[in-house]
Amino acid sequence: MAEVINMPRLSDTMEEGTVATWLKKVGDKIEEGDILAEIETDKATMEFESFNEGTLLHIGIKEGETAKVDTLLAIIGENGEDISGLLNGSTSDEKVEVSEEKTEDEVVQSVSEESQELPEGVIVVTMPRLSDTMEEGTVATWLKNVGDNVEEGDILAEIETDKATMEFESFQSGTLLHIGLQEGDSAKVDALLAIIGPSGTDVSGIAKSFKVGGSGSEVKKEEAPKQVEVKKETPKVATPKTNSNSNERVFVSPLAKKMAEEKGINLSQVNGSGENGRIVKRDIENFIPAAQSASVGKFVPTGQEDFDEVPNSNMRKAIAKNLAKSKFTAPHYYLNVEFDMENAMAFRVQYNSLPDTKISYNDMIVKACALALKEHPQVNSQWFDDRMQLNNHVHIGVAVAVPDGLLVPVVRFANEQSLTQIGAAVKEYAGKARSKKLSLDEMEGSTFTISNLGMFGIESFTSIINQPNSAILSVGAIVAKPVVKNGLVVAGNTMKLTLACDHRTVDGATGSQFLQTLKGYVENPVTMLV
Repeated sequence: MAEVINMPRLSDTMEEGTVATWLKKVGDKIEEGDILAEIETDKATMEFESFNEGTLLHIGIKEGETAKVDTLLAIIGENGEDISGLLNGSTSDEKVEVSEEKTEDEVVQSVSEESQELPEGVIVVTMPRLSDTMEEGTVATWLKNVGDNVEEGDILAEIETDKATMEFESFQSGTLLHIGLQEGDSAKVDALLAIIGPSGTDVSGIAKSFKVGGSGSEVKKEEAPKQVEVKKETPKVATPKTNSNSNERVFVSPLAKKMAEEKGINLSQVNGSGENGRIVKRDIENFIPAAQSASVGKFVPTGQEDFDEVPNSNMRKAIAKNLAKSKFTAPHYYLNVEFDMENAMAFRVQYNSLPDTKISYNDMIVKACALALKEHPQVNSQWFDDRMQLNNHVHIGVAVAVPDGLLVPVVRFANEQSLTQIGAAVKEYAGKARSKKLSLDEMEGSTFTISNLGMFGIESFTSIINQPNSAILSVGAIVAKPVVKNGLVVAGNTMKLTLACDHRTVDGATGSQFLQTLKGYVENPVTMLV
């Protein structure tokens, strides 16, 4: 069945977008993950990828045209499929499909139809799409409470997306009348987030109508394990279950009931810790079966199997999706080298002796890679089905480990920056990454990526390419070891590096030549200053 693709909201403040370039044309075959178009937002020109497979049947916005978020962008379906109904808006089926991504105005309109009309000055605020791949968000922290006065530009909440935790500001002024999602709750984009309006306005009917309208927030509260207990419920909404051994009724939350069924737990044996003895998620997680009496002559183990379940964060799910896509679509191969680090170590000591100067080996690798990439643009490239893009600019992504996974801030025009500037930028980005304060702009546009585990004592490893890059460099630790120089075995220091390449863009000889150039800069770092 044909899928309607709407103009995405690719930044937190984006209200409309301009199609800069279509990378597919009507009739082209589309695979999940293909880049459909480059869309200019209020912040940058970004690639927009397809989440659907099929044939591109219709383009709704031509190159150079501007349209509001959620305007019809394209239709993907089966080759030859009749889409006249979708274009004319005449069938009920397509109304359901298109309604999956409503604009705020459409949401407000649907609420109005079910609750007659919104009181004057009342605004429904929905879960925003804060990244290009965001499908759902989690409220990490509310910075306003019900009853608080809200000014335009105030930060309402911190919302966890699939990429980062971002501040969400209000575009309206008024009083916060209702919160639709509690801290820790997750919901799909366009679910009811909050209601703002004049103080004292009764919005209970609006909130109820919105839920009836199918925002998706209620379903998500049952599906996501970490969200069920955020909001205490009364026994009247619990699922009553009759004890098989008596007429006593057991009150249990829907999620707890589901977990018990999956684990084979008899609910009559569980003591509920919720209101009025209601069984909730934690009771199932902490349940320990009664000890079974041992048969005479049989050995009965006394140990208890145990484990902890950690719900996958939006960031972790996005990392899993992107890395799996890269690993199984880009034909990876690996080139291993070992560099003599004697000169590099001496150079760093001399360089850091300058006032207010401190650079790391990683900063030196970033600079060396940037200069080498200018000489080997094919390693600094991107693959498309019909062409290869050789980038003349060098934007290097530097992988930073965070508790939820990995973030890759980008050092832009790294070849034009000094070692000191690169060191300051990497240090600032690493701090922002660990405090979840990186903006989308600071994580987009890399042409090459470096992953360094040397500080953890790892001597060598391989990485998965950070698409749409064509290569990623894995940097190991500097190791003191015997080396052969001028026919003699002497003490030395070496570093192992591994270049993972996409064979569609970077041939073995090309990758090897890049590493030879990189070797020249790393082993003779003074040449980076020329």
